[in-house]
Amino acid sequence: MKPLQKRYQYLQHFRKAIAQGKFPIGTIAYYGPDDKVVSKIVAAVLVDENTNPIIKKWSGDGIAQNPETASEIGKFFQEQQVANVVMTEGIIGCPHEEGIDYPIGESCPQCPFWEET
Repeated sequence: MKPLQKRYQYLQHFRKAIAQGKFPIGTIAYYGPDDKVVSKIVAAVLVDENTNPIIKKWSGDGIAQNPETASEIGKFFQEQQVANVVMTEGIIGCPHEEGIDYPIGESCPQCPFWEET
């Protein structure tokens, strides 16, 4: 499955969870320099439709296989009493943030793989 399709599928699952009204909703998204290596995980909790999400981030080599990271994500969701979790099927984008790591409107110079997707 192509990265754009993965992002679309993730959004479809997220919309379905919101439509079902099972809040709080937890989300997990994987990011990396390409579609093979996870270097960043972003977990978020949407308490309701009108509140900004609570976001936590983890990054580093081997982050997706790190049991401590998995435990921290689980604790984060437990603390927020998450009722439903939506997760990406794979890596959905570059781990660098537009406007922080590179200028808004430009492609990430460190992740040329994502420029073509």
